[in-house]
Amino acid sequence: MAKDKPTKLRARMPRGFADRGPGDLAPTRAMLETIRKVYELYGFEALETPFIEYTDALGKFLPDQDRPNEGVFSFQDDDEQWLSLRYDLTAPLARHVAENFDKLPKPFRSYRAGWVFRNEKPGPGRFRQFMQFDADTVGAPTVAADAEICMMMADTLDALGLAGKFVIKVNNRKVLDGVLEAIGLGGDENAGRRLTVLRAIDKFDKVGISGVRDLLGEGRWENPEAKSGDFTKGAGLDEGQIDTILLAFVVRPTPMENVPADAIGAKPFGKDTDGEPWFVRYSNAETIKGLRSSLPSYPLVQEGIRELEEIVLLTEAAGYTSQKICVDLSVVRGLEYYTGPVFEAELTFEVKDEKGRPVRFGSVGGGGRYDGLVGRFRGEAVPATGFSIGVSRLASALSYLKTDAKPEFGPVVVVVMDRDQTAHYMGLVATLRQAGIRAEMYLGNPKNLGNQFKYADRRNSPCVVIQGSDERNAGQVQIKDLIEGAKAAAAITDNAEWRSARPAQFACAEAELVEKVRELLDHHGVPHGAARG
Repeated sequence: MAKDKPTKLRARMPRGFADRGPGDLAPTRAMLETIRKVYELYGFEALETPFIEYTDALGKFLPDQDRPNEGVFSFQDDDEQWLSLRYDLTAPLARHVAENFDKLPKPFRSYRAGWVFRNEKPGPGRFRQFMQFDADTVGAPTVAADAEICMMMADTLDALGLAGKFVIKVNNRKVLDGVLEAIGLGGDENAGRRLTVLRAIDKFDKVGISGVRDLLGEGRWENPEAKSGDFTKGAGLDEGQIDTILLAFVVRPTPMENVPADAIGAKPFGKDTDGEPWFVRYSNAETIKGLRSSLPSYPLVQEGIRELEEIVLLTEAAGYTSQKICVDLSVVRGLEYYTGPVFEAELTFEVKDEKGRPVRFGSVGGGGRYDGLVGRFRGEAVPATGFSIGVSRLASALSYLKTDAKPEFGPVVVVVMDRDQTAHYMGLVATLRQAGIRAEMYLGNPKNLGNQFKYADRRNSPCVVIQGSDERNAGQVQIKDLIEGAKAAAAITDNAEWRSARPAQFACAEAELVEKVRELLDHHGVPHGAARG
């Protein structure tokens, strides 16, 4: 009887996840280091929290709090308690602070970078696992802490080479909450509808005014014209309530030629060709003045406006004009736990995708004040404010700006000419490493020298080190400059010419190996370390 062939496992990746190679990791690593330096310049210190938390620690602020496996990835421990992969980096911070409250200095200033997970429908550019880089101040009740966070975010984006290409937009949830009270959405019984309103306004950049109007009303189809795809249930507001919210909070950007040079805030200015209100952008002072005259005189609304005014006063006194930090009522943030100022970092430049279509990255980070989150664990309010950068989105935006960036080079490769000399080749590699130069010996089948050179090319190695018996007997090595060789090879079409030219290859004494490799790396601008002491 013939034996059944074993079933071959199909290699496949779960939807909404991605592998990342050296081309993605290297620039991301450099970006994270730049962000870290700015955060530490402001006095923030590193903190790391686990990937997994008890589900109840994530709290009522999840997208579907009644079902612990919706919105988050959850499972039960052996004691039948629900555990979840962290949804963001803020809830774990709140748990950490509450657990160590008496030991921590207050205010407690920390930064955290790490992966977060969303059990949501994946799509283009929408992943179930992505990285955030947060900074938070816990224990500071004054809006000076919020102003400082905004200034730090501006400095971070400047340090990343984005000066003049972003704006930090600031609003206050007290203003929004006051307006919602004014239209009859106050009280605990309307908490669900308020959250739906928040998320509707927060989707303005993606769905436009008509989409927000649908989400504030009965709901919106994924493909509105065909009424097909997924249907998102709306907040169920009437036309008067919808108009009040749109007029107060939704901003339509106008063409830049219609915007004064110093204009940033938001103010309605006529209607566009679709009959929708559109806006020009004014200074923070003009925006604050307009808010006082146009919004309801509810105490909560006026308190929010006063806090916005103080943030403007503090940031402008520190030299951050409305070109960098501006008041913008379209910023609401989609999570319910925010209690005061909220902010977003929005990139303002436009690029073309591979098909020549215009692309705007929009928001690459956001945050705000959340005075109730830590208090859930302590039974008392604990003031807190912070900001989170979407690392992947920001890295993607930076990649469009750095089209002339140099490639990340791999290690120097020492090829194996004689198998019985493996120990000697290992010694050459060790000599390079001890000098701080990335190096490796070829560990595949050394029989075919051509395959070793192909391997070095795929590793993007700057050069290979070659030593056969003749070179070894003479106390020499051959160094082949793969960067220069690629340029020379482009001009050679004849095999005989190639063999005679041996482009960009030279001999040196074995004792000069480190010196000559360093000269080659310096010539091409390839970074390398110093010798170990």
